[in-house]
Amino acid sequence: MQPPSFDLLKLLVTGATGFIGSYFVRAALAAGHEVIAVRRSDESSPVIPLPMEPRWLTRAVEALQVSDFMGCDALVHFAATGVSPKPATWSECFRFNTQVALELAQKAHNAGLSRMVVSGSYAEYGRSGLRFEHIPSDAPLEPTDPYAASKAAGCIALASFCRHSQIRFYYGRIFSAFGEGQADVNFWPQLRKAALDGSDFPMTRGEQIRDFLAVEKVAEIFLHATVRSDLLPGEPMIRNVASGIPVTLREFAEDNWENWRATGLLKFGAVDYRPHEVMRYVPLIEEP
Repeated sequence: MQPPSFDLLKLLVTGATGFIGSYFVRAALAAGHEVIAVRRSDESSPVIPLPMEPRWLTRAVEALQVSDFMGCDALVHFAATGVSPKPATWSECFRFNTQVALELAQKAHNAGLSRMVVSGSYAEYGRSGLRFEHIPSDAPLEPTDPYAASKAAGCIALASFCRHSQIRFYYGRIFSAFGEGQADVNFWPQLRKAALDGSDFPMTRGEQIRDFLAVEKVAEIFLHATVRSDLLPGEPMIRNVASGIPVTLREFAEDNWENWRATGLLKFGAVDYRPHEVMRYVPLIEEP
């Protein structure tokens, strides 16, 4: 990782009240950056407390205008449609994750922005990821669902636009992020609830191998991307966002269970593996 820059920036952030976006806004504000945080309604709020309020811009992402980007140094785009546990149709996913994302980039460029940082997903690799011991960021994209397919298409479109327009572009495909504020249906929140309730936690044998990364670290990586000096105009940087430390689901559960001093039992093997369970899905972490 490149040495951090101490330049203070004005950042326009979409998805600012989502899981990853909330942590990013908190980290950016704590670092002294000016944040314009986009939210769909006045009732939308971050999943965690913030050290101070950003400048909230209340409107749909697709309703943003070129004037909203004026004076900003970078666009940071976390907003997406179809993220679990909120499914969306193929048309909805492609409209927002591909078409709206491209329109957003065009508006930012027209306002004079020369740096864009966008979040992606490990799911974009789809079936190709099964062929790699460690999935490189240039692995073929073979997604199998509307969210992943539309994000993959969005990445290709944005990278092409940034090459054409000589924009500094960072795209980070997030693997297994976890932390406070994550949707309750995910593994870590369910595990934590059982631990704090003093309940047993039934799960599979836990032999699946994954790469887990605390959401605070995910936010740090994306914040660093807004200032890193090795982002070059017209040369997209696509990276996997993960820890680089593969662990079994069992090891992950046991470590957290011990940290929480849980009194219940981890009941390994109480839940069957799903049909076609993916037993290993681990990224390659390139340097820098």
